[in-house]
Parts: sequence; C-alpha cells; structure tokens
Amino acid sequence: MKNYTITVNGNVYDVVVEEGASSGAVAPVKAPAVPKAAPKAPAAAAPAASGAAGSVKIEAGAAGKVFKIEGKVGQAVKKGDAVVILEAMKMEIPVVAPQDGTIASINVGVGDPVEAGALLATMN
Repeated sequence: MKNYTITVNGNVYDVVVEEGASSGAVAPVKAPAVPKAAPKAPAAAAPAASGAAGSVKIEAGAAGKVFKIEGKVGQAVKKGDAVVILEAMKMEIPVVAPQDGTIASINVGVGDPVEAGALLATMN
C-alpha cells in the first residue's frame, strides 16, 4: 500500500492506495478520502443486537451515517459480502466481511452516525 497526500480545492486528503495484480479490471473503491483536518470524536457506543461478540471486527473505513444493514446476526457471509452500507457525502459505501464466517453481532442501527474506525459488527 502507498500513502499519498492530495490537495483538492484547498482541502487536504490522506489517501491509501493498495497495489494489486493488474488484471485489466478496475478495483472497487473501498472508501472516500477523509479530510486530514477533520476532528476525531470518539465513536458513540451503540447497543449490540446480540449479547455475544465475535472475534473478527468489522469497522467503518470512513466517517458517515449508517444507511442500510445488509447482514443479520447468525447469517453466514463470504469474504467481500456487504454487511453494512454507510452513506458519506451522498455516496453509498459498502463495508464488507473481511473473511468467510458468521455474523455474531451488529453494533449499529440505521441512521447512526459513525466515525472512521468505529465498530459496526463482529463475526466468527
């Protein structure tokens, strides 16, 4: 991965670009760039939908608002399946399962504001 700092219309953004095998296909965008000067507020603790938490964390890649919850507690998911969809700057950003497994908890609700790195769900 490579880190870049980009200035657009006077706003400074830190961007992380993953390097991968060139297959000719366009890789999906994981999350929009977040302004470097944006204040980091602690994420509000949301009640978990299930009392049990899994060992694998699914975290927000960008600050935004929970737009839709795609997964359900107990649902089997494959790596890359959308679990939660965030909305940021009028864009829908899928937050996907990092590996195959089962969703253990959903820690947010539709409409909840979240910061980058906030815990959205867990899985086993």
